[in-house]
Amino acid sequence: MKRSARFLALMLVFALFTAALAGCAAESDDDATEDTTEATTVDTFTYAQGADPRGLDPALVDDGESSKIIVNIYEGLLKYNEDSTEVEPCLAESWEISDDGLSYTFELKEGVKFHDGTDFNAEAVKFNIDRQLPPLVTEDMGYAGFVFGSVKDVEVVDDYTVKINLTAPNTAFLANLAMSMAAPIVSPTALEAGNNSVMEAPVGTGPYTFVEWNKGENVVLVRNEDYWGEPAKTKNVIFRFIADNSARVLALNNGEVDMIDGIDATVVDQVAEGGDELFEAAGMNVNYMAYNTTTSMFASKEARTAFSQAIDREELVASLYQGYSEVAETILPSFVPGFDDTVKQVSYDEAAAKAGLAAAGITKVHMIAYTNPRPYNAATGVALATAIQGYLQKVGVECTIDTYDWTTYKEKVKGGDYDIAFYGWIGDNGDPDNFLNLLSDPDPSMNIARWQDPTYIAGIKSALELPNGAERDAAYGDLEKYAAEQAIWLPISHAKTLAAYRPQVSGFNYHVTGNVFLKNVVVEAE
Repeated sequence: MKRSARFLALMLVFALFTAALAGCAAESDDDATEDTTEATTVDTFTYAQGADPRGLDPALVDDGESSKIIVNIYEGLLKYNEDSTEVEPCLAESWEISDDGLSYTFELKEGVKFHDGTDFNAEAVKFNIDRQLPPLVTEDMGYAGFVFGSVKDVEVVDDYTVKINLTAPNTAFLANLAMSMAAPIVSPTALEAGNNSVMEAPVGTGPYTFVEWNKGENVVLVRNEDYWGEPAKTKNVIFRFIADNSARVLALNNGEVDMIDGIDATVVDQVAEGGDELFEAAGMNVNYMAYNTTTSMFASKEARTAFSQAIDREELVASLYQGYSEVAETILPSFVPGFDDTVKQVSYDEAAAKAGLAAAGITKVHMIAYTNPRPYNAATGVALATAIQGYLQKVGVECTIDTYDWTTYKEKVKGGDYDIAFYGWIGDNGDPDNFLNLLSDPDPSMNIARWQDPTYIAGIKSALELPNGAERDAAYGDLEKYAAEQAIWLPISHAKTLAAYRPQVSGFNYHVTGNVFLKNVVVEAE
C-alpha cells in the first residue's frame, strides 16, 4: 500500500511537470519555431556571376550583371508576377488610365521609407522620372527612352498620388514601369548627395540594403530590417564575381558559393558530378551579330547580306551551345506577342557569300567581342566571334577580333570603332516593343547597328500606340520582316536560362526577365 501511494505521488508530480512544460511550449510556440529555423539555416547566401555590375544606379546602367543586384535593392511603382510579365502593384497600390490613354494616375503606398530613412512619396516619383526627361536626361541614361520616352510631364496631385501624362498612347507603358532599368525609384536625397548618381552607393526601398562593393570581388547586401513588406528570409546576400565558367562551377561544387549563372553546356556534367542542381527554363532573349551600318563597308544591304550568307547558323549553334540554345530565325522569342514564324533571316549560302563579298570588295573586317559569359551567350562573345571568323576564312575574308571585359566592351560599343559587334538582349517586360525598339533607338549603346531608318522608326511609333491584339502583333511582325530583309542583324540563337545551385538552396525566383529575386531564398545548414 505504501509503495503504491508513493508511485501514485511520483506519477502525479511527473504529470504536473509535463503539463507545465507543455504550457510553456504552447505559450512560446512562435519563438520555438523561430529558434529551430535559425538553427537549421545559414545567414548568408552567395551568388556568383561572371562580371562586376557596371553600376548600381538603375537610370545609368543597361546590363544584366547590374540588374540582378538592382532588383534586390530597389522597387518600382509596379512589379511583375513571379511567374510571368503580368504587372502587379508594388510601390503603387492602384492606378487609373484616362479614356484617351494619355494620363496614368497612381495611388502610392504610404509609410514606405528609403534605406536612408527618407520618405517615399509622390515627390520622389516625380524626381526620379524628371531626371530622365529633357532637359535633365543625360546621354548615359540608356533606358530613359525605353521607359519614359512617351512621357510629357509628371504632376504631384498630393503626397501619395502622382499623375503621369504622355505625349501619345503607349500600350507598353505599364509593363515598362515594372522594368529593372530606369523604372526603380531611388532616394532623391541620395541622388542629390551623389550629384545625380548612386552608381556605387545605391539607396532604394527594397528588401536588401547596400553594404559595400569590392571591385572585381563582390557586392555585399544586408537585410532591410525596416522593410515595408515581409522581410527577407536570409540576412546577408553576397554577389561574387568569377569570370571563368569552370572556376564558377568549382566554387559551387566546393561549397564556396550557393548559386551560379552563366554556365554553358561544357560544365553541365561537372555540376551534376558535384552533386549540385541545374536550373533550366525557356529564355526570353536573343543573341545576335550586328553590322555597323554607318561604316562604308556595311552601309549597303548587299554587303551585309553577303557576309551573313557565309555563316552556317545551324552548325554554329549546335557546336557552340550543344542543345542549350536554338537557332534564332526571329528576334522575338516564340512566346512573346508579335512573334511571326514566317520571318526569315539571311540563309547560309557559301557560294553566294563568296561572290557577294568579292563584289563588295570586302577582304578584311574588324570585329569586337566580350570575354565574359552572357545570359544569352554562355559561350562568350569571343567564342562566337572566333567561330564566325572561321566561316569567313572559307570565303576569303580576314576577320580581326579585339576582345574586352564587359565594362570596357560597353564603352567600345558606344565609341563605334568596329565593323561588326556581338550583343544580345534579355526581354525586360514581355512586350514586342522592348525587343524591336532597339533597332530604332538613337542611342548607339542600345542600337549597336546604328541603324536609323525613317520607315522603321515610323512603324515602331505606330505599333506602340496600337492596343494589344492581332493588329498590333501583325505590325511588329511586319517590322521584323523589314529588318530581316535589310540584314541589319544576324540573329544567332535563343538561349535557355541556365543556372546551378546547391541542394541546400530554395526560394529563389529566377524570373523570365533574367533577374534573380532573393527575398525568399533560404540556405539550409549542412
